Amino acid sequence: MKTSDFYYDLPEELIAQEPLKDRSASRLMTLNKANGEVAHKHFYDIADELREGDALILNDTKVLPARLYGVKEGTGAAIEFLLLHKHTLDTWEVILKPGRKAKPGAKFVFGNGELKAEILDIVNDGNRLVKFTYDGVFEEVLDRLGEMPIPPYIKKKLEDKDRYQTVYAKNPGSAAAPTAGLHFTPELLEKIRAKGVNVGYLTLHVGLGTFRPVKADEITEHKMHSEFYILPRETADLVNDTKARGNRVVSVGTTATRVLETAGMNGLPLHEQTGWTDIFIYPGKEFHVIDALITNFHLPESTLIMLVSALAGRENVLRAYKTAVAEKYRFFSFGDAMYIY
Repeated sequence: MKTSDFYYDLPEELIAQEPLKDRSASRLMTLNKANGEVAHKHFYDIADELREGDALILNDTKVLPARLYGVKEGTGAAIEFLLLHKHTLDTWEVILKPGRKAKPGAKFVFGNGELKAEILDIVNDGNRLVKFTYDGVFEEVLDRLGEMPIPPYIKKKLEDKDRYQTVYAKNPGSAAAPTAGLHFTPELLEKIRAKGVNVGYLTLHVGLGTFRPVKADEITEHKMHSEFYILPRETADLVNDTKARGNRVVSVGTTATRVLETAGMNGLPLHEQTGWTDIFIYPGKEFHVIDALITNFHLPESTLIMLVSALAGRENVLRAYKTAVAEKYRFFSFGDAMYIY
């Protein structure tokens, strides 16, 4: 199967540049994976789509304000750091711009000197391993100095950092938001719980690889990036109990899906676990855990549109996307949502 099989034509003006004032007011397209039928609703209607006894699984990762602007010690040359992964308490893998001349031993300063960094090594893809020094708590320093690393297709400056976080974000570590969850409000989650839907949480720290294009012609030649995940015991138990009762597991986002399907590769029951996943789900791959999916509209030829096509069928998905374009849905991170059932 070729990457080009997942192309669709998207007018640039349909790429959402800012979030709606009301998170739950975004539009919601429902897609029946069995027959391809679509319907048009609003996200606040999602409670009506869920059933008593369903398990709704959310990714509670928190996006770090991971973009830092500073200067090189000695020369004052401007530098941009983008934090990728934490290796130890104060050691991170980062992308530098410009980074070609940044050799081990080079030092950088951010803010009024409250954060400093020294390059320790050059690692994969030319990224740097750096050690930070600071006073106080690193996350608090980062919150003061850093900017949200919003995706490259969003050109408008984000005024409110919290709008690139889900309302239930708890565990810091992501370089990008699990955007399917951005539509939920505390009130909507309470309404869902009141209906008898059980809500569970897991963590997958989203890496920038989520925006990396698929360059291989054949999709099977694409190598997925690895992302760190945590599946708590209570969520594994919730999934096991839900499946045992014959009820549905509804995953919020492709990130939660990747965790559940990684944990369920060898079938049920699921067990508490942590680790790194590079699972690649595309048409032909079986789903062992999830029954339905809440997700946003994804980039053409991306691994994410391949994942939803594995669940709902490529023809159904591309037909639904064509309808979304015709109906002028808003696309990507701050855009509208789809419920595949």
